Amino acid sequence: MADRLEMLDAMIAKGTDDPFVFYARAMEFRSRGDRAAALEAFTDVRDRFEDYVPTYLMAAQVCAEQEDLESARTWCNAGIERAKAAGDGHAEGELQAFLDELA
Repeated sequence: MADRLEMLDAMIAKGTDDPFVFYARAMEFRSRGDRAAALEAFTDVRDRFEDYVPTYLMAAQVCAEQEDLESARTWCNAGIERAKAAGDGHAEGELQAFLDELA
C-alpha cells in the first residue's frame, strides 16, 4: 500500500472536493516535521475551504513552532471569525485559548 501522503495526493489528483483530504495532507506534512510544507498545505486548505475551521488552529500552531507569532495570531483571529460564523463555540474557545497563550 502506498504511504499516506501518496494516497492523499492521489485522492486530490482525482478531483476530491472533501476538505478533510486536503487537511489530512497538511497534517501528514506536519507529522513528518516538514513545517514549511504543512503551512503551505494549510494555506491551500484555507484558500479552498475557508469555512473548514480546524485548519486555523493547526496552522497557528505550526507558525508558533516556527516562532512566527504574528502569523500565528493572524491565523487564530481568522479562525475565531470562521468559528463564530459557523456557530462552533468549541473551536472558537480553542482558538481563543491558543491566542491567549501567544500574548
